[in-house]
Amino acid sequence: MAEPKILDNRKYVIGGIALVIVVSYIIRLVFLQLITSDYQTSAESNAFYNNIIYPSRGVIYDRNGELLVYNQPAYDIMVVMREVKDLDTLDFCNTLHITRERFDQRMAEIKDVNKNPGYSSYTQQLFTGQVPPEEYSTIQEKMFRFNGFYIRERTIRQYKYPYLAHVLGDVGEVSQDIVDNDPYYQPGDHIGTMGVERSHEEELRGVKGIQVLLRDARGRIQGHYKNGQLDRKPVPGKDLTLSIDVKLQALGERLMEGKLGAIVAIQPKTGEILCLVSSPTYDPRRLETKEKRAELYNELREDPLKPQLNRAILGTYPPGSTFKTSQALTFLQEGIIDPHHTLYSCSRGFHYKGMKVGCHGHGSPLPLIPAIATSCNGYFCWGLYHMLSNRTRYDSQHTAMTTWKDYMVSMGFGYKLGIDLPGEARGMIPNADYYDSRFKQQWNPLSVISIAIGQGEVLLTPLQIANLGATIANRGYYITPHVVREIKNGQVADSLKVRHYTKVDSTYYNYVVQGMRNAVTGGTCRGANTSLYEVCGKTGTAQNPHGQDHSAFMGFAPMNNPEIAICVYVENGHFGATYGVPIGALMMEQYLTGELSPASEAKATAFQNRHINYDSRAEKERKREKAPSNSPKGERVKGGA
Repeated sequence: MAEPKILDNRKYVIGGIALVIVVSYIIRLVFLQLITSDYQTSAESNAFYNNIIYPSRGVIYDRNGELLVYNQPAYDIMVVMREVKDLDTLDFCNTLHITRERFDQRMAEIKDVNKNPGYSSYTQQLFTGQVPPEEYSTIQEKMFRFNGFYIRERTIRQYKYPYLAHVLGDVGEVSQDIVDNDPYYQPGDHIGTMGVERSHEEELRGVKGIQVLLRDARGRIQGHYKNGQLDRKPVPGKDLTLSIDVKLQALGERLMEGKLGAIVAIQPKTGEILCLVSSPTYDPRRLETKEKRAELYNELREDPLKPQLNRAILGTYPPGSTFKTSQALTFLQEGIIDPHHTLYSCSRGFHYKGMKVGCHGHGSPLPLIPAIATSCNGYFCWGLYHMLSNRTRYDSQHTAMTTWKDYMVSMGFGYKLGIDLPGEARGMIPNADYYDSRFKQQWNPLSVISIAIGQGEVLLTPLQIANLGATIANRGYYITPHVVREIKNGQVADSLKVRHYTKVDSTYYNYVVQGMRNAVTGGTCRGANTSLYEVCGKTGTAQNPHGQDHSAFMGFAPMNNPEIAICVYVENGHFGATYGVPIGALMMEQYLTGELSPASEAKATAFQNRHINYDSRAEKERKREKAPSNSPKGERVKGGA
């Protein structure tokens, strides 16, 4: 009696197993048919060919409508590995002017999932890019012989001038990481990699179009699927108009030949950047083809003077005496100084309790305006000492230092200004926490006195120094500096129209403006004086422990209706009046009058040919890069604004 019961149980077990198998197949079929698209993609790839049509990239103009960047047609050779059959390899190589070894190498690279993670034998892969137009017709005539290979039309960037490399940037092949994270891109696509090409990629690139083509069993195109109902036309990229004046930029790059440093000019009332020079630089026209780009980048990487570094927004420098203007404004607002009264006498500098900060010879004691005009170190050191020591106004040294820092931040220091270019540096404004950490709570006003004259821990970018000039020109506010003036059929962000007011009342700016005017008419900036318009300026001679001092100039013109604010910073250029002032004067003349006078043109030629010897510095840099790095990385101390 037990055996029939066992057989009966086996029947249920076998039936259950069969049911599980059937259900598993059903689930798998549902997954394949409804959830995953792998098999659908495979089947469609045999029947359809999606021909991507690339939009023309937006062109770029300067503020006066001068064309800077435009497009030229070029062609990519694409391959679908599964379709490569009966290929006459020798004929193919001869047509593309490549060797058989290069053909085999490239085909292996495409199939290598380590080098080409997105590889699929069903989808188009880039075989070679940027075939020039003069070779296109010959290749096109013979493409029908090469099964699996296709021509994809696209454009390449052309640069009209040898200027603006750091502003314009570059367009290069997209990385696999971007392909994996952005569905718009596929292997072989191009993307902005630097400059406005990167920061405005979405506006410039446009929207791809597509043609869905029907193929027969042999892969031959039979026409548009559904008579083109699924086709989509490409949408061209938007054109950009920059705020840059290319003639002013050309003069700036010319004047900075043979020098390290930067020039930044801003239109104060709009925040538009009129020129942004970083030296050394390179000719962007050498980026027009893949071969030229590779050759140029190898040269740039090996150059110890780092021409790829955009010093205008990435270089951080001690601002020197240009920074005294911000100190004057802070002391005035806080009631530390009276503009008509003198502080302690400046006997060749600041001398107190063993602390000495030197100064050049000038009349003493001085009130504020002549102190700015003569760039008196003693005046501003005493001002900071009185502020940090004041226990009537501030309950502690920590509070006084925090108040000072807050003024600096309101003037655009210590943080990124937000320029519409990638890679901006924030500079360095120390605060009380920073000094507590550095000096282990044992610091006093004398420990930090050098920040009053733009030395010590204070670091600014040339962009921030130029923006200081624009803020003073506007008597107390700035608009975020930007290089894109207009986007065709679009708009510049509203944030680029907002006025950022400092913590200082506008009335106090008039004292600083007058001091800067006096610096030009009879002080340290006399080389910028002209009868054409009223220039206001401030020199800076920034001490450099690694060599010759840096030469800096910050100014604006005209005094009462400012159209341009400028910073010139020349590394190892010695006094501010040596390089900063004369270069700044020439730049302002070019912009405000539209051309240089014959006498100024002669000065420009002289400065163009006046090079600074950086050989020893370059040699040190080469040795440093080649030497093994055994020392621990520097510790970053928190606390800077």
